Amino acid sequence: MIRGWTSIALFASVALLLAGCGSSQATSTPSPATAPASALATAPGASQGLDPSSIGRAYIEALARGDWAGAAAMEDPVMASAAGAAQLQQITAALVTQYGAYQSIGNVTTTTQGSYTVVAVIVTFASAKVTLNVSLDAAGQVAGFHVGAVAVASSSPAPYVNPSSFTETDVTVGSSPWTLPGTLTMPNGSGPFPAVVLVAGSGPSDRDETFGPNKPLRDLAWGLASSGIAALRYDKRTLVYGAQMATDSSLTVRQETTDDAEAAVTLLRTTSMVDPARVFLVGHSLGAYLAPRMAAEIPGQLDGIVLLEAPSTPIPQLMLIQTRYLTSLQGASPSPEAEQQLAALEQQVALAESPSLSPSTPSSELPGGVPASYWLDLQTYHPVTVAAGLNVPMFFSQGTRDYQVPPSELEPWQQALAGHSNVTFKTYPAMDHLLLDGSGPATPAEYSTPAHVDRQLVADLVAWITGH
Repeated sequence: MIRGWTSIALFASVALLLAGCGSSQATSTPSPATAPASALATAPGASQGLDPSSIGRAYIEALARGDWAGAAAMEDPVMASAAGAAQLQQITAALVTQYGAYQSIGNVTTTTQGSYTVVAVIVTFASAKVTLNVSLDAAGQVAGFHVGAVAVASSSPAPYVNPSSFTETDVTVGSSPWTLPGTLTMPNGSGPFPAVVLVAGSGPSDRDETFGPNKPLRDLAWGLASSGIAALRYDKRTLVYGAQMATDSSLTVRQETTDDAEAAVTLLRTTSMVDPARVFLVGHSLGAYLAPRMAAEIPGQLDGIVLLEAPSTPIPQLMLIQTRYLTSLQGASPSPEAEQQLAALEQQVALAESPSLSPSTPSSELPGGVPASYWLDLQTYHPVTVAAGLNVPMFFSQGTRDYQVPPSELEPWQQALAGHSNVTFKTYPAMDHLLLDGSGPATPAEYSTPAHVDRQLVADLVAWITGH
């Protein structure tokens, strides 16, 4: 997250959805706040003599009762340009889609980070307790907003998981100042075992890639470990260090994803009972999009890469595809707000892909309020071309019901890799973007239904990994 940018969570609000997170243009809003509303919906809190805890709480209360204009009035100019009333409406809709209906506000704490005060507000939704972090400047204005820790009630293991066949230990991925907490899932036995690094998509994802009641990366780790394959997963930097990253105006996908994934590969290759000659990188969504780049950057360290729901289209264009799909769910006459959001996104995407984009281009004019550095980095990355130049084995999954990375995204990969004998493509008729099975046209709402990663996908991954 950068200052004035609501972390990659804002990506979800405009339908980037590369994190396995259901982005949504939904029109539903949180239920009215049950906690008493503070009287600061119309002016910065400091001007009313309120303490930071009260300001942060009131900002969240305004969002909860649907007073997006009031919340926007509490923001400093930079934040307001990136996350005004319309975008705050999208963000709250995305939170409700991901975690269920709003219920109440709980404990509020504050910490100091540089010149900012970060107010951590614990909010209870139907399926999770979520820490929403509100950054305040010295004047008491809101200068940033991002999702922090998420506590979801544990679901039962998938039918293909045998909990008695593996153990889990805490590990640390990376080095100071960006160390990340992770989990190593190790099969019982003496090994050495083949092993995978699980790389989540965009957004402040935890190690399980939790979305509502679902934990797709945990399902994968447990399913693979039940069949003798070790797995390493970790919390993303945008989750653990969201507030610190708020001041990084030069952010790219390297800081968001690739540096930490490559550090995880190094850790796994030096872990006892892991066979360093059989280490694989398993990327989901944005993690899959970046997998060819990572394999090219660490030659000889990976025995193969797995690309689960991998976009081939440039990310800004994929945002438009997703947003148009979500707008179409409203029928022949979408709301004026949805049409306005789509038109604004089209302008932002055009600029993000333009040769005239420069480091000084304001983030407020770009998709999601994300800095120009992010889009400049992606302008020069062509994953299909990079993959075609690799000689490592590759496995691609594609869910037929994935609207975030639709089936047409698989075709460029297939064409570019047609002459490669070590590439496997698999499609799954019932699977959506979260790797979960369903029926009928896919919608963001289905992500809130408890489910597990497709059984056949897990079986295919086990066979492919053990076959190398």
